[in-house]
Amino acid sequence: MRCYANQLPNELKKGLQPFYLVFGEEPFQVAQCAQQIRQTAKQQGFDEVVKLTLMPGFDWQELIAQYQSMSLFSARTLIELDLNFQKPGIAGSQTFKQLLDLNNPDTVLIVKGAKASQDIQRSAWFKSLDKLGIFVPCYPLTGNHLSRWLDEQCQRLQINMQNDAKRTLIDATEGNLLACFQELEKLSLLHGTALIDQQQVLQGLLNQAKFDIFDLSDALLQGNSRQAIKVLNKLAGDNTEAVSILWTITKEANTLLSLQLGLQQGEQLATLFKQNAIWKNQQGPIQQALNRLSIATLEQITQLLAQFDASYKQGNLVKPYQALAHICLVFCQPLAFPLPAHPLN
Repeated sequence: MRCYANQLPNELKKGLQPFYLVFGEEPFQVAQCAQQIRQTAKQQGFDEVVKLTLMPGFDWQELIAQYQSMSLFSARTLIELDLNFQKPGIAGSQTFKQLLDLNNPDTVLIVKGAKASQDIQRSAWFKSLDKLGIFVPCYPLTGNHLSRWLDEQCQRLQINMQNDAKRTLIDATEGNLLACFQELEKLSLLHGTALIDQQQVLQGLLNQAKFDIFDLSDALLQGNSRQAIKVLNKLAGDNTEAVSILWTITKEANTLLSLQLGLQQGEQLATLFKQNAIWKNQQGPIQQALNRLSIATLEQITQLLAQFDASYKQGNLVKPYQALAHICLVFCQPLAFPLPAHPLN
């Protein structure tokens, strides 16, 4: 059953489903939906959370084992499988079929992935999980949809903002939901339930550090490695969350890869810009990056990002910001050595 991201909270109130398919191009929405499912599951006794990421050499039997296993710490388990911008393939499809046959009532499975294209939605494994669970598509938000999302977040955080203040915040964050949400959290802490005007929003934006995540995006698109590392050092010095930086790099890499694949299929760049909601002021830097980065390089970058995400969650990165610097440099120029990490003990 299809359920849009803004409908998920009400759907969760009706009860948990055994399977959730959370797919989309908007990472913040995907993460937020997964968090809402986890919170609801925890309230219903699913105290153990197992996170798996589809990487080269992934053992699908591990998913079956986790799905069937009885936990020593909890009677009920939630499994979160990140497809990591990949398709499950034959082995994964067969594994999902086995899970459907097992149908363990004490286990909930969340499958996260990139945009669910028509061929994915028509696949047997997707249809079967969708039939017994819920499909949550997360689309990039623009126009009225973005305004409604902002209204919902304000209501959730009990923030009272004037309409011009909301428009200013939307314009400043340019559809970056993570950046927008972080600003809302700051405004909530600073002003509580008091009415927030445009000047207060602008003041908060001006009080940010000299360099922010958007400056990193600009440097990466331009291929300016010196500037990218300079900005990254400032972000690290300001204790900017590594996952926030990862989200930014991932967004740029995914957008560029989508555009390159579209160009390879003969689509017009102007059409692709419109489909991907790329504003005119962004098109120049994007074009510059497309001229520099091939599909193979972008696929290498997405693999490094996935490796970082998995290693960071497992706690086996030597230095997260050093690893992010490595990925930034690959974005600007090829590197022949691997991501700095150490094996788990």
